[in-house]
Amino acid sequence: MRLVELSDHPGRMLRDIQQQRLADAHRDQAEFAAARARHEARLDQARADRDEALARHRWWAWIRAVFALWARRRHAPRMTAAASGPTDREESIAAGIAGEQLVANELSQVLGDEWVLFHGYRNRRGEIDHLLLGPGGLFAIEVKHRNATVYVDGDDWRYEKFDQWGNLVDQGSIEDRTGRSPSVQVNESADELERFLGSRGQEVSITRIVILNHPRSRVGGQRDLTVRVGTSTAYVAGLVNASLAEWPDSRRGQLERLIERDHHFHAARRPPRRDR
Repeated sequence: MRLVELSDHPGRMLRDIQQQRLADAHRDQAEFAAARARHEARLDQARADRDEALARHRWWAWIRAVFALWARRRHAPRMTAAASGPTDREESIAAGIAGEQLVANELSQVLGDEWVLFHGYRNRRGEIDHLLLGPGGLFAIEVKHRNATVYVDGDDWRYEKFDQWGNLVDQGSIEDRTGRSPSVQVNESADELERFLGSRGQEVSITRIVILNHPRSRVGGQRDLTVRVGTSTAYVAGLVNASLAEWPDSRRGQLERLIERDHHFHAARRPPRRDR
């Protein structure tokens, strides 16, 4: 299987966040050093006022200076507690990247050279983690690397997370920053790609798949599915093997060129994202 890297948006986003965290830490250190220097200068002045009052036997002034010095010492600046390691968001993005890479690695072990995997395809409706193109058709794959039990009701995705003793510790909706569930994410982008390919004389039906590939991912319930849902790359391989499509080399070559062309068109039009 050939891998075509169209974009690495999660990787760039992770690097941007890491760089911003380091920059914030350096800024905080510089601000603390400056505040500390100002504080020491004020202490030096308070000591000088105290010593001058003592030398001149101005006892009331000396007492006031002693108390002023104590007060300044109590107001010493404190270093803001900075994150010593990756934030929760960094860890979440890194886990997602690892999940996507796992799918690519496992597919490469079971599919031959007649298959191509596009990573990071994007159009105006969003990004698809993987597009798999081969003799058996075209598959859009969204990867979710989530340690949870997932419940799917149409396009409503929810999760529950339990500890090792079976106690519920977290629950909520699974959605991106715009409120789209995994099925909506992949369906919107796949619908747009189908329209584009159809306008270029390539009528195709894209199989849409969401893979929950964390080792502890479970599907607790599913109803009225709008995509295929599996918990391993083997599920994708099973769909590929069961496909009745027989696309010749010529058609696959045309589709490959159109997919790359469409991605680069939208990538060029899209302004740089600043995810913070």
